Amino acid sequence: MGDFERRLDTIWRIESPRLIAALARVTRDLALAEDIAQDAFVAALDRWRDGGVPENPGAWLMTIAKRRAIDRFRREDTLRAKTGELQRSTAHSISIESEIEMLDQDVGDDMLRLMFIACHPLLSREARVALTLRLVAGLTTAEIARAFLTSEPTIAQRIVRAKRMLAEARIPFELPSQAERMGRLSTVMEVIYLVFNEGYSATTGADVVRPALCEDALRLGRALTHLAPESGEVHALVALMELQSSRSAARAQTDGTPVLLADQDRSRWNRSSIRRGLSELERAHERGSLGPYGLQAAIAAVHARAATFEQTDWHGIAALYDALAEMMPTPVVRLNRAVAVGMAFGPEAALPLIDELEDEGALREYHLLPAVRADALERMMRYSEAALAFERAATLAKNERDRMFLHRRAAFCRNR
Repeated sequence: MGDFERRLDTIWRIESPRLIAALARVTRDLALAEDIAQDAFVAALDRWRDGGVPENPGAWLMTIAKRRAIDRFRREDTLRAKTGELQRSTAHSISIESEIEMLDQDVGDDMLRLMFIACHPLLSREARVALTLRLVAGLTTAEIARAFLTSEPTIAQRIVRAKRMLAEARIPFELPSQAERMGRLSTVMEVIYLVFNEGYSATTGADVVRPALCEDALRLGRALTHLAPESGEVHALVALMELQSSRSAARAQTDGTPVLLADQDRSRWNRSSIRRGLSELERAHERGSLGPYGLQAAIAAVHARAATFEQTDWHGIAALYDALAEMMPTPVVRLNRAVAVGMAFGPEAALPLIDELEDEGALREYHLLPAVRADALERMMRYSEAALAFERAATLAKNERDRMFLHRRAAFCRNR
């Protein structure tokens, strides 16, 4: 993929969710909204290849999308009038066009509205999350499949089926009632955090971090605190994202190479983000006992409060992971717990936990599993075994920078 194509891919990922969300509000038709957004992008491909990418590509795409939407409505009006199916009044057509002209207003509200629509209880939890990640985060089918640790065809089928079900049920494109919102809140929070994670640690491409996705997730999370101000977990989710994003500037070198937590320059951590995160965590505490997001935010807070890596309270982190694994015993949580146990009690204590996960097989294609094993083996000075594990991790990694970094760590171990 060349530089031009890579830039277009980035623009589409950032702008398509905003376009689709705004268009869905006016068209009340998800498939049509996607078609118009794609038409606008095809027009951009032709124009930008010769004339260059404009300074504000999002505004350019929105302008084209407006024109495409108006053209669609006018053609439909003409067709219906000719067939006698429906004779729209001139006033009504002007009203529709006026609404389209205001598409670029309140885009953030549109995205949140679209999230709640895509998280309709008519759909299964897996379908809700997959559809929302596709529409709101602009993630590819491959990226969503990796988030679910499943196959691309499975995710593609879920998304197609979910769209069809929403269309057939004629789900209204409006923000649901307070009671309905609360019923969908957990799925919406899950999606927001998955969006944030894809931005914080990109699964594919050449960049370790995709800041635009982190910013979108944070903005949606903050908006959610206004819709559900009494939910401790919503505040905890925002706290978790603020605390994790505070480390973003220190997570990669200037050439994009990842920097391990132990080697990060903590003076580059964003103190404002940390303060906001700790404040949100306090609000979560005030609303009751901590749930999964609250426990993860508490873990992030331990890191944020440590002046140096050596001063990190790993015993406290391990205890928090024990509680989190009781509440949410997913393979990824248990892998993170193994890391914390290894830091608190030595790498020897972590290996049985890693072996257990490897035997189960759920993380067989997840590059961080052999990477965690390799790190433990390296700390135990079992360098040849560590090198093999790092190489295994590199073959599984989809992100270019991660893959290069893991190869370097393997080479370092081989030379010890």
